[in-house]
Amino acid sequence: MGNSFENGWCVLLTSLMLLFSSCFKDEAPNAECDILKSYVSMASPEDVFFYLSDTLVTVLETDSVVTFKVKTGADVSRMSPFFLLTEGASIYPPSGSEHDFSRGPVAYRVVSENGLWHRDYKVGFFAVQETGKDTVSYSFEQFMLENTRQKYYIWQNQKEDGSWANEWASGNAGFGLTKGSASPMEYPTVPKQEGYKGWAVQLTTLSTGALGESVGKPIAAGNLFLGTFNLTSALISPLNSTRFGVPFDRQPISFSGYYTYQPGPEYKDENGHLCPELADSAAIYAVLFVNHDANGQAVTLSGEDVKTSSLIVAIADMGYVRPVDSWTRFEVPFIYRKPIDPLLLASRGYSLTLVFSSSQEGDYFKGAIGSTLCIDEVEVVCE
Repeated sequence: MGNSFENGWCVLLTSLMLLFSSCFKDEAPNAECDILKSYVSMASPEDVFFYLSDTLVTVLETDSVVTFKVKTGADVSRMSPFFLLTEGASIYPPSGSEHDFSRGPVAYRVVSENGLWHRDYKVGFFAVQETGKDTVSYSFEQFMLENTRQKYYIWQNQKEDGSWANEWASGNAGFGLTKGSASPMEYPTVPKQEGYKGWAVQLTTLSTGALGESVGKPIAAGNLFLGTFNLTSALISPLNSTRFGVPFDRQPISFSGYYTYQPGPEYKDENGHLCPELADSAAIYAVLFVNHDANGQAVTLSGEDVKTSSLIVAIADMGYVRPVDSWTRFEVPFIYRKPIDPLLLASRGYSLTLVFSSSQEGDYFKGAIGSTLCIDEVEVVCE
């Protein structure tokens, strides 16, 4: 058993290294050309940013846009972002060069050490718009193929100023490590026609195949959440690959939407053993939390602490998700553990995540293959 597990990890880690060693499919070795981090150094960052930690942006492997969030009215006409790149890579315009970002994002190109490969990014400084509406809505009509490898779908949501934000994430990228041959519609999280209104999102628990089973990760639950997914830690530390939460400046009262759900026929544990006494269940919940720790460092919750962190202020959890074939409305109130600090709320000191999963314990690789949760027309009602 031990040798099989170790051999599986060797194969899996080899696949992971091959994936990260290139910017595009079938590239040669030593072709790294990625931005890892970007930061701004300035005399008075409080004039531009909400928090000092906002001057540093970690760039995920799937990102092609580097986004700095700034205060409304901040002067970004003379900003000089610096970049941490993969080893040996170079960037143009140069790191630290000054640009007028008030005219919009600036295009950058990262070139690999051997000069044969490149990757294009856009870097922008975007003013944060206050949420003016009492109800924040998500309809899931805006989706597209992820732009780096075109293997799976991602979703955008429209902000009140008309702009589009990439605030939704899923574990699709992690599924691609074990099922790279899958077509976009064969991933756990996909668009669905004939939603409650227009398009919906379909989340399905799928097998990860022989490779996933060999390392104790036999299934991948379909999921969708407000936050980001860190592909780098998807295999080594899956619970920490989900980074829940986006800044939120209103006090939520309730969380609602429409769903259908059917559990798969056979519930299995993380070792693939059948558990006939258990039935699968979906997860539908929302969490509001303080997004900076006592030292002023930015915080996102993970699969380890999304329901247990001491920074949590309120939770709206549907609990048991009753199986239904037709679109059914759900509405869950936020239960507050701590009072809201109005000053902290105004300075974007809270984050909100909405979480949907086809298998409630899918993050522990427990569930039933075939469990399917569909979600549409989600709303967060605020004071």
